[in-house]
Amino acid sequence: MVNVFVYGTLRRGEVNARLLKNAACMAEQCWTNGLLYDTGYGYPAMTQSPSSRIYGELYSVTEEELERLDQLEGCQEGRNDNLYERIQQRVYTDKGAYRAFLYIASKENLVKRKIPGGDWKEHNLLLNKNDYVLYFAYGSCMDNKRFIEDGVTHYFQNMVGVGVVTNYKLRFTRRSFIDGMGRADIVEEGGRVEGKVYEIPVKTLKEYLYQREGAPKAYRPTFVTLEVNGKMVQALTFVVVNKQAETTPPDWYEQEIYSGANGFLSADYISTIKSHIHSLHSIHGDR
Repeated sequence: MVNVFVYGTLRRGEVNARLLKNAACMAEQCWTNGLLYDTGYGYPAMTQSPSSRIYGELYSVTEEELERLDQLEGCQEGRNDNLYERIQQRVYTDKGAYRAFLYIASKENLVKRKIPGGDWKEHNLLLNKNDYVLYFAYGSCMDNKRFIEDGVTHYFQNMVGVGVVTNYKLRFTRRSFIDGMGRADIVEEGGRVEGKVYEIPVKTLKEYLYQREGAPKAYRPTFVTLEVNGKMVQALTFVVVNKQAETTPPDWYEQEIYSGANGFLSADYISTIKSHIHSLHSIHGDR
């Protein structure tokens, strides 16, 4: 078995994801250093760069699966006219770093338009600004108080249900520069997170959510696989870019989470949140 980092059409929900349907996904949220480009042919390409990030997924694959990926990427060992070259590079996940294979552009015509955010799926979504997307709210955005104050409730009218993501935990890894206290995040290290799933216009992202979440520096938009109404779907959410040691959230922020959760999320899950925040207060001695 070998590790492979994928950043384009091999990701979940993308056109070539079927090639990895039997492979073990080691991380849904991960990144490596590089620059990402839209080739103009319906798929992306990357080049190496130490100063930028590319986001994708990490899989453990067999040699046979790796051969199929080589065929897809037009990569053959020893050939001098490959479309992509397969190299090894360090990939970073919430659980740590791994060495993995990935494919970089081998032809100049692939490197056309830079994708600033480093995420192919986000890039494609924003191109279709008249479409709708499922949005997973797990923290203070579950409460509609600030939606009302900001005059954006019309974007969040269609709540389709309660979503559950597995292999994640709710944590407070974002230290606010305003008060030095924690803000919510989901961390891919086992567990279970519940939240509200809305169907929102794609334009909501740039017109409201990116600003509220401080994207792309504080939080970044990403995609998670979750269960809602008995179906497995992909939804957009936000995670902390540079995770820090957990810090207790301010009381008002904690209450926003409970206000949004009560009557929707399970009693057991709400109890788990309260217990975790209580433990943070005990650790930090602030209550």
